[in-house]
Amino acid sequence: MPDFPIIDAHVHLTDVKSLGYGWTKNAPSLNRSVLPADLFKAAAPVRIEKFVFVEVDVDMPQHVAEAEWIDGLAKAEPKLAGMVAALPLEQGKVVAGDLEKIAGLKVARGIRRLIQNQADPDFCIQPKFIEGLKLLPQYDLVFDICIFHHHLPNAIKMVQQCPEVRFVLDHIAKPAIKAGISDPWRQHLKELAALPNVTCKISGVSTEADHRNWTREQLKPYIAHAIDTFGFERCMYGGDWHVLELAGTYPQWVEVVDWVIESATPEEKRKLYRDTATRVYRL
Repeated sequence: MPDFPIIDAHVHLTDVKSLGYGWTKNAPSLNRSVLPADLFKAAAPVRIEKFVFVEVDVDMPQHVAEAEWIDGLAKAEPKLAGMVAALPLEQGKVVAGDLEKIAGLKVARGIRRLIQNQADPDFCIQPKFIEGLKLLPQYDLVFDICIFHHHLPNAIKMVQQCPEVRFVLDHIAKPAIKAGISDPWRQHLKELAALPNVTCKISGVSTEADHRNWTREQLKPYIAHAIDTFGFERCMYGGDWHVLELAGTYPQWVEVVDWVIESATPEEKRKLYRDTATRVYRL
């Protein structure tokens, strides 16, 4: 376990009484309200100094309501230091009004629009989506890329079209760990990392393996490749809680990450667990 408080760059909170999460019909154990106090309880004995909320694929058009709810929670919980809100960027400049509302919230640090579950394989490179992405720099907001490994070629094209936008790759692009496949994910990740405006979250890895039978030895080559490819300077730790619970506990995931980086220097560990997230999300 890290011997210092960490910063978690990827946490989900939910309010099932006020907001809709249609996707949880396929994961009923996640269809419950979770708040910061639940996170801290689940993470113990890991000490979380700050965390970043990331949108939870809330039913559209509740994206602004979700962001405002999180901003309200942050007023009472200082550890909730940043938010990556949902926004339908595929609408292009039409989203400017909602973007302005979200950007005006104190904890707003980024935007995410899930690419992984879109039927159109070219969703993230359609002109309107690129148009929406290009609105983000004027508000100093990053874009979180949430994809499966086979979306990487188009994600690379997307980033290439938006050199002024800062990107964060979620969940190391969800490689096919359960199937034991690492190529062409490995090469595509290198191509994405060659673009200087992208950082990578070491998160959401165990949930891409067999939820009940994964081993840390199985996860290690994927985590290690992501860190080797981006470097500690451009990698940040993410818990992906509460989705993480589909494949284990919060302390289990931290133990795996800590085991993979056991030979890293204290400075490198602090970059992964604190410094990169602090810089990228302006914490």
